[in-house]
Amino acid sequence: MRTYSILFIVIALMHTMTLVNVTIIKGEWNGIVLFISNILFLIAAVYFGTEYRANKKRKR
Repeated sequence: MRTYSILFIVIALMHTMTLVNVTIIKGEWNGIVLFISNILFLIAAVYFGTEYRANKKRKR
């Protein structure tokens, strides 16, 4: 998969988790959702950095 597709999927998952937490669960799991969102963000940032560095080396 392309890098941007994976990043879009991660962002969509983060927003969906927040939406479900607010609407269905009434915000009872705010801490858990925030923790999972932070972990997903860090995974996406590391993945993007790895891909960016690999593409930068290929272009040289």
